[in-house]
Amino acid sequence: MKLWMKILAGLLVIVIAAIVAIPFFVNANTFRPTLETRLSAGLGRPVTLGNLRLSLVSGSLVADHLSIADDPAFSSIPLLSAREVRIGVDMKPLIFHRQLHIRSIEIEAPQIHLVEGPNGQWNFSSLSRNAASLTSNSKSKAALFRSVVDFIGIQDGRAVVETAPANGSPLVYDHVRLTVQNFGLTQRFPFELGATLPGDGAVLVKGNIGPVNVENAAKTPADVDIAVQHLNPVAVGFLDANAGISVVANITAHATSDGSTVHSRGALHMQGLQLTKTGAPSPQPIDLTYDIKHRMDDNTGQLQQASIGLGTGTIQLSGSYRLAGDNPWVDLKVAAAAVPIDELQPLMTAAGVKLPNGSQLKDGTLTLTLEITGTANDLAITGPVELENARLVGYDLGSKIQGIAALGGVKTGSTTTIQNMKFDLQASNAGIQVKDIDGTILGMGRSTGSGTISPTGALSFRLVAHVSNARGAGKVGVGLMTKMNQFGKSGSEKEAAQGVPMLVTGTANAPVITADVSGLMHRNASTVVGKMKHLFGKKNTPPANPN
Repeated sequence: MKLWMKILAGLLVIVIAAIVAIPFFVNANTFRPTLETRLSAGLGRPVTLGNLRLSLVSGSLVADHLSIADDPAFSSIPLLSAREVRIGVDMKPLIFHRQLHIRSIEIEAPQIHLVEGPNGQWNFSSLSRNAASLTSNSKSKAALFRSVVDFIGIQDGRAVVETAPANGSPLVYDHVRLTVQNFGLTQRFPFELGATLPGDGAVLVKGNIGPVNVENAAKTPADVDIAVQHLNPVAVGFLDANAGISVVANITAHATSDGSTVHSRGALHMQGLQLTKTGAPSPQPIDLTYDIKHRMDDNTGQLQQASIGLGTGTIQLSGSYRLAGDNPWVDLKVAAAAVPIDELQPLMTAAGVKLPNGSQLKDGTLTLTLEITGTANDLAITGPVELENARLVGYDLGSKIQGIAALGGVKTGSTTTIQNMKFDLQASNAGIQVKDIDGTILGMGRSTGSGTISPTGALSFRLVAHVSNARGAGKVGVGLMTKMNQFGKSGSEKEAAQGVPMLVTGTANAPVITADVSGLMHRNASTVVGKMKHLFGKKNTPPANPN
């Protein structure tokens, strides 16, 4: 027994010694020219490897450098460079037959440079065109890869994504990590991709991809789940900071691609949403669900449906968009049917809605149908808006009107109740136009007119107040101003002028509302003088002499 134990111990020592001695008899660098030549041919790009050494512990060849050149049509910067790559190989063919059969690749801390061209092609799109040659002879000595590679991985990478020609700042993703299991060009395979984003964001994509499109790798079919945490579109570079739009969002989505069209459904949980330069971050989170079809060739898509949930009410969105360049373009329709005003407060803050003297809009409902077109830096918003039974709490409109209250005894109380208000909205960077205003305010009556709001917030409105509750001397004054407003008019114009003209100036925060007495007198001076001359002239003219 002792003899057999000694024999076994001796054999074990010999085996260990043989294993330890293998690296001394196998010069790993002799495989480097073969690897570089065959990888370069398979990828269609020059591939350079650093010094190779054999690691028996991991069963791999370890290179202290890797560089894959870019398509010269895109850039002279390497598509990928890394400080270390571990190439897992089948050890028996390597040691005894000097054959390379790669079973895995692990790349450490690569620098990845991705470029999208003007025609939608990427600098990695052509990598798959010759790749089949690396496995097409998988049963022969010429095969470099198995037909199915067990594992491909990237750790702690950094990816820079830009366009050619350059348009805006590139997007940067740090701590990129990728794992691919059972990779094969002609089959679906699972993968997981993660990265951190500027502004403390993070993205994780996992699912299945393949078979690889050998003509354009970017158009390989996929079925994935996406999770994005703390996405800041301005920090990432998706939006221009000067556009006045900002948000921090969490996104969960599912996406499928047939290689040409990506269909995605998902949900956004948005914090601090701001929609305009004059707006402020929403104090409450806003949730949105969406259904999008995106075309990869021209980077455009269709927002088939999106909903902003606001308690019992919803705002519906649909339309199209284009993401090419650094200033996205949209053509959207926004519809809200009798949405409770109280539930709209977060969006009103985000959109920069200003109310007079710190008042609050409460109760009632909002109905609108808007079209939003243009780029993120220059949006045009048009369409009808209607308020029903809303209250402007903390603002006594009657007491703010200079002249009218004294004439008519108009009182609206500390809360101005808007029984109904309709108007057509046209908003852009040039300002806001409000047309065809037609509203009824409790205690005051009906008002009609139109006006503008400048980009700096200055108001310029001309309204006609059809005052219904004037009494006594005030009623006489209102009647007189109404008659003066109707001078020289007939038919529908006379009917529209059945009221007191008013001017609204100042700002939305501090409007100034006055009876347009001077303007009324100026516009009708000639008419008034003519009528006066006619009356006095007729009275003082002696009767004609019958003889």
